[in-house]
Amino acid sequence: MMLDGKHILLIIGGGIAAFKSLDLIRRLRERGAAVTPVLTKAGEEFVTPLSVSALAGSKLYRDLFDLGDEAEMGHIQLSRVADLVVVAPATADLMSKMAQGVANDLASTLLLATDTPVMIAPAMNVRMWDHPATQRNLVTLRGDDIAVVGPNDGDMACGEFGPGRMAEPMEIVTAIQAHFADGPLTGKRILVTSGPTHEPIDPVRYIANRSSGAQGTALATALAALGAHVVFVTGPADVPPPSGVEVIKVQTAHQMLNAVEGALPADAAVFAAAVADWRVSSASDRKLKKSKDGLPVLEFAENPDILKTVAQMGKGRPKLVVGFAAETNDVIENATAKRKRKGCDWIVANDVSPETGIMGGSENAVTLISDAGAEGWPRMSKTDVATQLAARIAQALT
Repeated sequence: MMLDGKHILLIIGGGIAAFKSLDLIRRLRERGAAVTPVLTKAGEEFVTPLSVSALAGSKLYRDLFDLGDEAEMGHIQLSRVADLVVVAPATADLMSKMAQGVANDLASTLLLATDTPVMIAPAMNVRMWDHPATQRNLVTLRGDDIAVVGPNDGDMACGEFGPGRMAEPMEIVTAIQAHFADGPLTGKRILVTSGPTHEPIDPVRYIANRSSGAQGTALATALAALGAHVVFVTGPADVPPPSGVEVIKVQTAHQMLNAVEGALPADAAVFAAAVADWRVSSASDRKLKKSKDGLPVLEFAENPDILKTVAQMGKGRPKLVVGFAAETNDVIENATAKRKRKGCDWIVANDVSPETGIMGGSENAVTLISDAGAEGWPRMSKTDVATQLAARIAQALT
């Protein structure tokens, strides 16, 4: 089994998503993992200690000051005997404690005392997730090499909709399996951007392009299969994001830049997103109407150059920065000039003229441009392009 012999310390926070932890335990054990559960006081409001312990087939830990437990296995030892510590659900309170180093109960003490890798699956109300304090804590935790799975968009138990739903149990399992994957990119953190951006004109209209996000999703999947921890920053793509990677959803170029900067440091960064070059400088807060005075005048402003920003950032720059160049003419010449202008290491160039069917299609034909020159690849599926490019990235990083 894929998780045979692996020991997972599962910390269950308080929140309605705690019910998913029961299925998560079952899925992990089906794959051969041993699960030691820790249930917070708030978590007990949503799942019972008996159900957690029974599904885990293991002793449940609840209280920091249980002298019997301390005699059998102290909290320091408990925090370090596992191969991976998973916090699911990771509430805003638990994330805050982790980020600030607070240790006032068993769960937070274990997290502060552990030298074992930690993975969290956040779950909370959308307003709590979007709050600047939570986002600051998230940046801190990522900087501390905490792996993050989710959250997903969806309906909340409180009746609101948006990011904050805990990742599904199988998404978390996939991320755990990727963590233990014994591939050439194991231990490497790679940032991938994907999809288009949507730049608003008014509340119902926007500027976009035909990118489906298929190539970015395929690449993130291929990199994760080689053992990388992938941070996947995606615009509103047609293709759903892959499982087993850390997903950050954005809409605009400015949001994508902020997400990219927040996801660094990384060993490599691959910019497959088709970011809009321009935005409307003063988007209307009301739907623009037809008028007898004529057509509305839209004034444009240049969007931030995300690839150039990262490629030329100096200190903290990823070892390998890869850009994509979607061209409709003079592909090699334009892409070569773009690589020099941006300062990236590689450019993956392709011809997206309408007759090629590449933009939005299932196949791609790329040329990899680097210091070594231009290397043309035959037309193949986007999955095969991703597999080949991921292998090249692994060679460059190992």
